[in-house]
Amino acid sequence: MRFLFIFLILLAGCRDNRLLTGDLVFVAVPQTGKDDGIAGAITASTSKDSLNVIHVGIIEVVPEGVMVIDATGERGVAERPLDVFFEDFRLEDGSMPIFYVKRLDDNSGAASYVERAKSFVGEPYDYYFMHGNGAHYCSELVYDSYRRDDGTALFPSCKMNFKAADGSLPAYWVELFDSLGVPVPQGEPGTNPQEMFLSPALDMVCRLPSRH
Repeated sequence: MRFLFIFLILLAGCRDNRLLTGDLVFVAVPQTGKDDGIAGAITASTSKDSLNVIHVGIIEVVPEGVMVIDATGERGVAERPLDVFFEDFRLEDGSMPIFYVKRLDDNSGAASYVERAKSFVGEPYDYYFMHGNGAHYCSELVYDSYRRDDGTALFPSCKMNFKAADGSLPAYWVELFDSLGVPVPQGEPGTNPQEMFLSPALDMVCRLPSRH
């Protein structure tokens, strides 16, 4: 029943009173000032103003309910029910982050984008943050899935930034890339959920309150 309650709240704020296949769900967390985990490191490197968007997933509406396809360190590229997605992002204090749902201005190709995303299910998480290596991080999955018939991406890539506002590297990134034995891919082409959230190709559908 908990999922039904959350789902009704979500629908109440949504354009056309429904979620659609191909909608994108973004996860935003409070600014904590810490960089000791991946969420804090992403926030420090990509946040703008007070909006800290750390993750993006792809919605698929099926007869059984609403599913989310995304890429996480815990699951790799996977599809799971929306209520499980919510719980996976529950914060340490027991509260929930804010979930924003956005939709493409032109949603006509949504089914094909989602099918392409599902073709990547089972791949590992891309800790290297590099394109074309048989793995995906969250916004990379959207970037590779949302493509026109001619193969061009709907969302532009951008130069990746792993540095905090003061020019330092958050400890998480230092430790991660040291463990991988590769340099930090600072400035390499890539994507991030914050930039994708701000894309002019997307319209806001709804916002889910951060506490339930």
